[in-house]
Parts: sequence; C-alpha cells; structure tokens
Amino acid sequence: MQDVQDLAQYQAVVAGSAIQTKQWLPEAMQFVQTHRKVLAQKPFAAYLVCMTLAMKKGNYREQVATWLEPVRALVKPVSEGLFAGALDLKKIPSFSDRLKFRLSILLGVWSEGDHRDWYAIRTWAASLPALLLP
Repeated sequence: MQDVQDLAQYQAVVAGSAIQTKQWLPEAMQFVQTHRKVLAQKPFAAYLVCMTLAMKKGNYREQVATWLEPVRALVKPVSEGLFAGALDLKKIPSFSDRLKFRLSILLGVWSEGDHRDWYAIRTWAASLPALLLP
C-alpha cells in the first residue's frame, strides 16, 4: 500500500488490513486517507483480518464490523469482508503483547495457528467482480 502512488490506472480497488487494537494498521488507514478522493470515484471493497473472529466463545462479527467505521467515514465500500486471522506468537514483536496472547491461549480464548476460512475468503473474492467491474 505504501508503494502505490497513483490509482488512475485501476478500475476498482480492494484494500484490507489486519486488525490491531480494534483498528486497521496505520499504513492501511494512511492509504485510504491519501487516496480517499479517488477511491470515492471508483468501486471500492474493504476487508479486515482479526483474531477476534477466531475466538472460541461468542459471536463477535457485529462488533468487528464496527472496526471498519473509520474506513467507511472516508470511503463507502461496495462490499466488506470480515475474516478470522492467524496467530503465530513468534511473529508478535512486543514481549508484552506475546505475553497477553499466551495468557489468552492458556485461558482458552483462542488457539495459536491459522484460523482463516479460505472458503469464505474465496467466496467473498469471487463475488467482487460483479460489484467492482462495469
């Protein structure tokens, strides 16, 4: 996202981000903020990936959907994808965050590993051409 300078050559845009502390990553939000005028003139789809959707107890989909509100405030997506993520403790740079995740795993909140539902991801992706292309 940081390398994209001009969206003129694209008919449509799909952008997404992992979630940290209930927010898109800063570089993803910066992309939308930088290109919001152009994105508002093109079909735009947004998605997020987060571990909250992999939690074993409860249905958090409605709550997670609210985490796209900052994106929606800048550009209205024609479609939104909400997907569970993957948890690899070795990739978490902050010691305190790794500790929090380890504790959550011990408490049974979620488990380490890849929780992405590739069927749901492919199904959402397959629905996009009808929404994004003329």
